[in-house]
Amino acid sequence: MNPERVLDGLDPEQLQVARSLHGPVCVRAGAGTGKTRAVTHRIAYAVASGVVAEQQVLAVTFTTRAAGEMRTRLRALGAPRVQARTFHAAALRQLSYFWPQAVGGPQPTLVQNKATGVGQAARSCGLNLGRTELRDLTSEIEWAKVTQTRPAHYEEVVAAANRATPLPPRDVARVFDAYEELCREQNLLDFESLLELTAGLLNDRPDIAETVRRQYRYFVVDEFQDVNPLQKLLLDAWLGDRDDVCVVGDSSQTIYSFTGASPRFLLGFPERFPHATVVELVRDYRSTPQVVHLANELLRSQTGTSGAGHLELVAQRQPGPDPVFLECDDEPAEAAAVANRITALMDSGTPAREIAVLFRTNAQSATYEQALADAGVPYVVRGAARFFERPEIRQAVHTLRGAGKAASTDAEDPDLVTTVRQVLGPLGMTEQPPEGRQARERWESLAALVQLAEEVVQEHGPAATMATFTAELDARMATEHAPETPGVTLASLHSAKGLEWDAVFLVGLTEGTMPIVYAEDEPQIAEERRLLYVGVTRAREHLYLSWALSRSPGGRRNRTPSRFLDGLRPASSAGTTRSSSRSRPVRVECRICGATLVEAAERKLHRCSDCPADYDEQLLEWLREWRREVAVEQRVPAYVVFTDATLQAVAERAPSDSRQLGRIPGVGAVKLERYGSAVLELCAQARQQRSAHAERS
Repeated sequence: MNPERVLDGLDPEQLQVARSLHGPVCVRAGAGTGKTRAVTHRIAYAVASGVVAEQQVLAVTFTTRAAGEMRTRLRALGAPRVQARTFHAAALRQLSYFWPQAVGGPQPTLVQNKATGVGQAARSCGLNLGRTELRDLTSEIEWAKVTQTRPAHYEEVVAAANRATPLPPRDVARVFDAYEELCREQNLLDFESLLELTAGLLNDRPDIAETVRRQYRYFVVDEFQDVNPLQKLLLDAWLGDRDDVCVVGDSSQTIYSFTGASPRFLLGFPERFPHATVVELVRDYRSTPQVVHLANELLRSQTGTSGAGHLELVAQRQPGPDPVFLECDDEPAEAAAVANRITALMDSGTPAREIAVLFRTNAQSATYEQALADAGVPYVVRGAARFFERPEIRQAVHTLRGAGKAASTDAEDPDLVTTVRQVLGPLGMTEQPPEGRQARERWESLAALVQLAEEVVQEHGPAATMATFTAELDARMATEHAPETPGVTLASLHSAKGLEWDAVFLVGLTEGTMPIVYAEDEPQIAEERRLLYVGVTRAREHLYLSWALSRSPGGRRNRTPSRFLDGLRPASSAGTTRSSSRSRPVRVECRICGATLVEAAERKLHRCSDCPADYDEQLLEWLREWRREVAVEQRVPAYVVFTDATLQAVAERAPSDSRQLGRIPGVGAVKLERYGSAVLELCAQARQQRSAHAERS
């Protein structure tokens, strides 16, 4: 194959990357600029040009998904034997191969669950830790290992860094030391030691290093802004005194500093290699000019060293809609407004799988899970269990149910919120959030239950009891559905890295959440800004940014929008969409008893769920059978076609034309166009059948 054909379709900057066949090369690639395309074409072009053999290339990235995508692209470009692996996979392969000749004896067992060993070490130090404390301690030990901090120096290092620790630093150091001793005694190897041991092997054994460097002489490292000191140590061992390496990254997307990642290796690459070729990819092919402009403005206000390396993106797509800023009275109103917007997007043709709701903490997902379930919108939770499936929530609900049964269901509870707080206290519901990432996430999940108690009190007033509260919990758990196919994505901003959607909702953008309350110094605040930047750049076309002025309906409206929105959102309230608990839904009355309807399903039916129905049972059966056939044909869950409540509303009203059908909540323009004719035909058949039956009678 003509090597030049590999370069077809590349833009000028991507072409410069691909033609830079010899290292060192530093590619600073902004979001959506085609960095994977550029580096895979560079590898394929080098192979096709005879610069390097496929087997001599090692492309390293951070996730198995990214490595798999790179292998797929290289296979399509005619380089199927190029090794594309994660750091850990590459290190394990090499260590396993050289272990017999370098060390001898039985190979160590790779630790799959480090928390088990850390727990044993903690107990040997006289510490009995809960599951959440143990996870935080394990993460802290991982941080120490990737930053090459030894147990003996741990206290000194964290004091100099002013780092918050999940346990007193002395206790962390003791457990850390005991854990390392346990691994030595039991011949265990965790992922951090795997990298360190492989690097040490290459540095201590010139013969082995020579073998590896003969095998791999052409290196590509993706997401270089996320490299930690331990990974950098291994990369340097692979390279030796050579410089044939191409690194790719974007310092504006550094969001994992808490794990030891640092953008300094990317930003300092030209200083280490003064003769390096540096290419900037700034043509954004992912997002509309409106989204790109907002992303640029978000980082432009970042000053000082934290703003170093910011790339100004240049949009390549056609113009699209302006980003929407949505201010709401309270969190339920915000979630309902988001669900309404999502329904409108789906009705206008945007697939559910191309929509995402992104939040700062996993605990925020509960409100959106409920709002989407109420609206009949399918969803999937990425990177975390659904709210009611999380271990801490399952334990909390079990405890709350027990407390509800113990209390008198007849007596009024004048202070339900305090009671719930007291019940959850032994599970971790403290007045102030604890230190430690896992412990804080657990606390935030429990705080969401306290917030639910506040909403129950707001709705029921003094009559709210523990029985009322547990009944609400049961009702909410019952509405959670597990979609058979992907729906709207609910995800934290961290887990959204590397993904993209047509429409993105960035929610909960208030001070204390974005930036998070425990981000205090300038570098931490800067990282929070970059995290929001990652969220913004996930959107291809539609972007919504929302916040709530209070947590619960009727609560004090003392929250303020995130400082990161200053200068981005419209200066006047006229430019910001408002959604409040007072104006969220228009008042809908039951057509039978006249009561105000609240639940989404009841509002679709225009009657209370327990009021007598007056629908055509035969028509409803026909509609359900038709829906089943359509769902099977389209390979989607039945409720994606129409929910049960919508079908029942159709059966009750039996519309005779498209205008009447389109007025039924849950139909919408897209579904009307897609399914309207079939539904109206069934309604007409039902009317004919009723007419014929009346004539015979």
